[in-house]
Amino acid sequence: MSGSSYSPFNDALIEDFRAHGGEASSGPFVGRSLLLLTTVGARTGEPRTVPLIYSRDGDRYVVLASKGGAPTDPAWYRNLVSDPVVTVEVGAEIVKARATTVPPGAERDRLYAQHAVPMPAFLDYQKKTERVIPVVVLERV
Repeated sequence: MSGSSYSPFNDALIEDFRAHGGEASSGPFVGRSLLLLTTVGARTGEPRTVPLIYSRDGDRYVVLASKGGAPTDPAWYRNLVSDPVVTVEVGAEIVKARATTVPPGAERDRLYAQHAVPMPAFLDYQKKTERVIPVVVLERV
């Protein structure tokens, strides 16, 4: 699976993830639930891959478009809004998935809180921004 990312840090993490069977072998993501999400660039039409922390909700993967609490959504989120059919790499498995943004409300809040349990920094990200951080569910197709 190819596709450029958005930064040299992400490129190195993606390479490490793929070289070590779907796990980071060094750096801040060792031992974390990490997946690679490949979207189609909304403007370029080119594949774009980004590493993301995920949680599970049944068979679904859950990711947050937090961008560290920045005031704008990350580019990968804009891409999947434009084209919700994505590729997900978890461990050594590569699957096609459909991305759905969970609307604000109880379900979104539940998934956000559940996601933040192993990594409480996500709670701080929401406090840092006025936007409602999108919660995205990825379901196999």
